[in-house]
Amino acid sequence: MVAQQTTLTRPRLNFWQIWNMSFGFLGIQFGFALQNANMSRIFQTLGAELDEISILWLAAPTTGLLVQPVIGYMSDRTWNRLGRRKPYFLVGAILASLTLIVMPSASVLWVAAGLLWILDASINISMEPFRALVADMLPPAQRTTGFAVQSFFIGTGVVVASALPWVLNNWFGVSNTAPAGEIPPSVTWAFYLGAFAFITAVVWTVVRTKEYPPEMFHSIHDNGQQVSKAGFMDGFREIMGDFARMPKTMIQLAFVQYFSWLALFAMWLYTTAAVTNHIYGTTDTTSKLYNEGADWVGILFAAYNGFAAILAFLLPPLARVTSRKTVHAISLIAGGIGLASMYFIQDPDLLLLSMVGVGLAWASILSMPYAILAGSLPPAKMGIYMGIFNFFIVIPQITAAAVLGWFVKNVFNDQAVYVLIAGGVSMFIAAALVAVVKDDDGRTTAYTEAVRDTISKDLKIKP
Repeated sequence: MVAQQTTLTRPRLNFWQIWNMSFGFLGIQFGFALQNANMSRIFQTLGAELDEISILWLAAPTTGLLVQPVIGYMSDRTWNRLGRRKPYFLVGAILASLTLIVMPSASVLWVAAGLLWILDASINISMEPFRALVADMLPPAQRTTGFAVQSFFIGTGVVVASALPWVLNNWFGVSNTAPAGEIPPSVTWAFYLGAFAFITAVVWTVVRTKEYPPEMFHSIHDNGQQVSKAGFMDGFREIMGDFARMPKTMIQLAFVQYFSWLALFAMWLYTTAAVTNHIYGTTDTTSKLYNEGADWVGILFAAYNGFAAILAFLLPPLARVTSRKTVHAISLIAGGIGLASMYFIQDPDLLLLSMVGVGLAWASILSMPYAILAGSLPPAKMGIYMGIFNFFIVIPQITAAAVLGWFVKNVFNDQAVYVLIAGGVSMFIAAALVAVVKDDDGRTTAYTEAVRDTISKDLKIKP
């Protein structure tokens, strides 16, 4: 018999319950992948110069810097018929899906840049509550698995979405070229299909996952202590106060995240320009050769995410044998080698080898930092801290957007491939910084079967 004053613990969930709560990430990543693989192509198609591409991306990460901590703060205090985190998944999915439908109709640069702003904000509304949901629902011993399942869906969604323009062109005969200033039909239809996938996957998680009710959540996490409900200014002050009081592990991970995501954003911004110029030898966006190269970039992005989806399930057992820090450092080194190697390759097919290393890094970036972080955060503030943690994803993106264009024009002589080498070096720096991170992996935490069974019965959890 469990004493009344004993703080309850989370029940262990079975695989299909973890699967269902993470399935919405499949849809989110359709939007994320279509954005990353095609927006630079769209900007160039609409007349952007090479050094302007990074500036056109600037609004998107800036939006994330503001949106995610606010959404995290709000979701920590939300309880309604849908749940705690699920209302934000759904609202973000609706807004993002509508934006994906409108995006291919953009005919001028400023409209495309504005739609990217809205799309990124909408994805952010959905994304961080998903991260917080895993931390809410899973005991520490299952968090690595939970974030690994998310990584699987992230990888799978990006594989399909990134490859869509190439698949539509090569398998279904949808044209991948268009007159100057028009977005090719293969890209247009890829965005339409992505909108459908986004909303469908998120609705699946909303319907199939039952969150803890408020009284049970607080019994599990803090023995009845609840976060206060506050107004906007009080909330802003609280966010800033929590930012100033970040746990030590979070501060240490912030530096790792900064250099990891600086490398990733460099890759997303300039792989299309690097591959089409360095390997295909053209900068003419209306040419068949350029669009073949741009389509192949979509395949490369699909490939690294495919490798990530496969490798995601290998990371938890490797982390148990070694440590999460060791796995993450090795993965980042592999990613750095993958990015830097693209300079030395002339055969487009061989670029797939580079993507193996990038895929391993991506799988780890999407799971290990969050698994390490979750054990250091107060449960009642999981959402807000997950949002604040996004600062260290967004700040390097802002850095990349602000300075990479200048480097391409003034240092790299319009050779975008050198940006990829710089990204590789940034990955190496991130790997070195993993050594200073303190990881409390929660292996010593014990759970009684009686408490697990009681909570599972009360929640009526079903696969």
